[in-house]
Amino acid sequence: MLGRIAAGLGLALAFAATAAAQDLVFAVTEGVTYQATPREIRDKFAPLAEVIAKATGRRVKTVLVPAYNDARAGLARQEFDVAFLHPAHVPMAEIKAGRYKAIAWTQGFTEYTASVLIPGTTPLKSMRDLNGRTLVTPDPDSITAVMVRAMFRGEKLTATADRDPPATAVRVITTRYQDAVPFYIENGFAQAGVTAANSVVKAWTDKGGKVLVRSRPVPIKQFIVSTKLPADEQQKIRDALLTLRDSKPGRDALETVGYRGFVAPNPEVEAATIAWLGL
Repeated sequence: MLGRIAAGLGLALAFAATAAAQDLVFAVTEGVTYQATPREIRDKFAPLAEVIAKATGRRVKTVLVPAYNDARAGLARQEFDVAFLHPAHVPMAEIKAGRYKAIAWTQGFTEYTASVLIPGTTPLKSMRDLNGRTLVTPDPDSITAVMVRAMFRGEKLTATADRDPPATAVRVITTRYQDAVPFYIENGFAQAGVTAANSVVKAWTDKGGKVLVRSRPVPIKQFIVSTKLPADEQQKIRDALLTLRDSKPGRDALETVGYRGFVAPNPEVEAATIAWLGL
């Protein structure tokens, strides 16, 4: 009797382990320069997790990965079957490495640009005029800051952390959140600042401020899947995301997550962006 119980328990544990192993792991990494609580993020993405579960017929475990380096570590080990990541440089580095592939881009976020803000009375005319001055950017590992560094490479500008920058370099300082950038300019801590938040740009220009230059656009907020995931499941998830607007449940899910929909990635734009960002 004890032997039969032990055997039955063993089978049950084995079944539970197999079922757990079959769960799809869905990772979510939002931007570091916006403020949102873990619960708000989890609730926001719950309907999309349900869409993925329905498309694949598998249970989905959603994990929030706020820190970019934690996301990088998990992606490098292919711990996540599918992931939604705000910062383009993180998923695109994995795409270049061949561990993941893009399946959907977020509609309305395929042409994300960084804007260099300056006071309305400033004599600055170009990026090269920033030499000898101070520029403030969001978090150094944000996609906005990565785009700034790409802009610097394109203009052959040198960045420095020196408090008194030479005339041949730009002093770059950082702040955590995008909406803090104008504060630094208005209070003389920097002569220019960079943001990719349209609301911040609008508020700045509405008050008489100027945009010195805008970066080339990049796609952010991407869905990627592990190349270890069977091809048919990759396609099912992709199809489910790209057709959400075709059904009421799909439209309801989009309303909750706050996006208009998802579109197919453009391989040429992807390759050009990877090169421009220096990944």
